[in-house]
Amino acid sequence: MRYKVPLIWLLAPLMMSAFFSGEGFAEEKKAYTLNESIEEALANNWVLKAKKEKIDQSRFVKKQAGAEFLPKLSTSYGYTRLGEVKRSAPTPLGGGLMIPGRDQNTKDNYQWKFTVTQPLFTGFALVSSFQLAKLGIDQSEMDLELEKLDLALKVKDAYFGILKAEKAVEVARTAVESLGSHVKVARSFYKVGMIPINDLLKAEVELGNAQYDLVKAQNASQLARSVFNIVLSRPVDAPVEVKDVLGYKPRRDDFQEYLETAFENRPEMKVLEINILQTDQNIRLAKSGFYPEIGLEFDYIREGDDPDVSGSPFHDSSSWQAMAVASWNFWEWGKTHYSVKEKQAFKRELIQTKMALQDSIRLELKEATLALDEAGKNIPTTEKAVEQAEENLRVSEERYKAQVTTSTEVLDAQTLLTQARTNNYNAIYDEKLARAKLLRALGTY
Repeated sequence: MRYKVPLIWLLAPLMMSAFFSGEGFAEEKKAYTLNESIEEALANNWVLKAKKEKIDQSRFVKKQAGAEFLPKLSTSYGYTRLGEVKRSAPTPLGGGLMIPGRDQNTKDNYQWKFTVTQPLFTGFALVSSFQLAKLGIDQSEMDLELEKLDLALKVKDAYFGILKAEKAVEVARTAVESLGSHVKVARSFYKVGMIPINDLLKAEVELGNAQYDLVKAQNASQLARSVFNIVLSRPVDAPVEVKDVLGYKPRRDDFQEYLETAFENRPEMKVLEINILQTDQNIRLAKSGFYPEIGLEFDYIREGDDPDVSGSPFHDSSSWQAMAVASWNFWEWGKTHYSVKEKQAFKRELIQTKMALQDSIRLELKEATLALDEAGKNIPTTEKAVEQAEENLRVSEERYKAQVTTSTEVLDAQTLLTQARTNNYNAIYDEKLARAKLLRALGTY
């Protein structure tokens, strides 16, 4: 005898296992490294995708400019209706004889024309337009690189923001645990009459404050993750973890070397250099108005009295003509001259802007190196302060248990330790962020 087993019975063990293990019901948190974070942001960021579209647009503009060098083909078809048919006058032959007049046109006239136009010389306007289009691609690519640098710095800021927030939670939780232990000791002392009520109340108030700080730190940690998710174009509430980077190695910085690297690598500098080259081409384009334009034109024409333009007594069925055309606007009351002057003034503006940008980069590098130096010096100082604060708290707790000091000394020691730990973690991650800002100032990430 065969029995049919319901499918749900077969799946039940798997479903129960998943339920109790949490698999399938909770999204797994991914632990990002810093490099993985940057790579994902660069791959998913919407602004970067828009910048890439700009590059494609610039390439299409270049193709349009290149097409201007090639011959253009056009065609036209027209119908002309005349008001009357003109006849020639009769021709007398003598002896009373004459040749009667003849129709010289027809009212219905159809024409189809096919035209080929080839520019030969445009005063360098076509060449300048093509060069401008090529430079437009370069500028779009530099705009993309600039956006990448800014995005990478945002990722690092968000990444270290999570780590700093996690350490703040850790410090706050440790403080709660330590103060909780102290409250227990104080309560036991109060019960046996060893301390007054205000000592116990003071300890409980500090514990409440620490719990309040822990809640704030936990919320700040969640907000830091949301910021990180947005920078990486992830869902704002997606769970995420990042791998810690606590290591620190002192480095020697060469400001002059940094300056040379920044001037060479910064996309902002390259964009200005491209803008100056574009202005050169715009000047050349404006000067094209000083020259005549020369071109060739070829027309193939079909005419007739009927729409099929197959010819008639009044029209040739087909004809062609070729022309060399030169045109020159030789007087426009200085319009071209002033246009050239405008472009030249704009070039001088860009050169001055480049000098100002160099000064800005110098200051940016100085700020970055000073911040890096400050953070580097603070790390060993704060590490030493943590060691001293931990020992101070240990001694204060032992003294309190021996009832040779008050609760205030323990609470003050705990506050000092909390601040020392916070300062130490801030110094570590400030150094990481200062290094990131220095790389951004150098034009890399």
